[in-house]
Amino acid sequence: MNPTDPPLLVWGAGAIGGSIGAAIARSGHDVLFVDLDDRHVDAMTRTGLRVTGPVAEYVVPVRATTPDEVRSRFSLCFLCVKSHHTRSALEQLAPHLTEDGAVVSVQNGLCEHWIAEAIGAERTIGAFVNFGADVLEPGVIHRGNRGATVIGEIDGRRTDRIEAIHGLFRIFEPNAVLTDNIFGYLWGKLAYASVLFATALTDDSIADVLAEAAWRPTLVALAREAVAVADAEGIALEGFDGFDPNAFGEGAEPGAAASSLDDLVRFNRASAKTHSGIWRDLAVRKRKTEVDAQLGWIVALGERHGVGTPLTRALMERIHEIEAGTRPMRPENLLDLAV
Repeated sequence: MNPTDPPLLVWGAGAIGGSIGAAIARSGHDVLFVDLDDRHVDAMTRTGLRVTGPVAEYVVPVRATTPDEVRSRFSLCFLCVKSHHTRSALEQLAPHLTEDGAVVSVQNGLCEHWIAEAIGAERTIGAFVNFGADVLEPGVIHRGNRGATVIGEIDGRRTDRIEAIHGLFRIFEPNAVLTDNIFGYLWGKLAYASVLFATALTDDSIADVLAEAAWRPTLVALAREAVAVADAEGIALEGFDGFDPNAFGEGAEPGAAASSLDDLVRFNRASAKTHSGIWRDLAVRKRKTEVDAQLGWIVALGERHGVGTPLTRALMERIHEIEAGTRPMRPENLLDLAV
């Protein structure tokens, strides 16, 4: 650590923020974690932040607090909250940014647009992550695997600050990519998210759902809707960890989609995290998911471009029913959604 390095603010110390921030803190960088969960903050403050799982095992002493106790101002914030909490988190953290302070959206969905709207595009930085992690208990993060980690300015420029932030990301993931096409990755993840939300309709693991031949036509059709909207937006899609969004696009080679799903099965079978965070929200935490804040982009922009997204809409409705307790999680949900 360079003693002149400014402190880093990590807003949201859950699976993503906890994993990345812990690695950076362990390297000697000054990190302040902010989280709404009093028990999580208390555990981190008293005994440190513990990272467990097949990737790494360690405990690192950290500074942690709740939003109302933040007093300093920061030039860099990693925003790591659930996408549907983005706007409320921005209201809380904005007063704690320096005048030129930047926010890195380490989230799912297209939250960069909301952040740019709130604090300005020039202060907004995009990021994409695909590793698996969960909060097991207050102060304990389980990291199930390594996955694609990408950082980039939202306008594609190569700047001094993005080089520095890339260096921070490489502390966490040595293979972290610095890209000039961050929205290509974010839209690729949206297409994959369509598939992941479908896997959460049942208690089966991600890999088991992806491997089931009876469900593949539905999974392929979901990804194709997202890719069609991305194409209409003029996005050059990027692949990651076995998922090739272009395999689901118009004019893709026969068998390309099935091959990509096979690759995803292998990637997920190798992870100690067997189920998605979506499934965990529904089955374990009994709380609302990010479905509107993620898949809602596909539906809304599909409407703008005249691209139909009926299957995505149907999937969102079923997730809402599970959230409300009116639909159980079971394999029949995938058959009900089948095309």
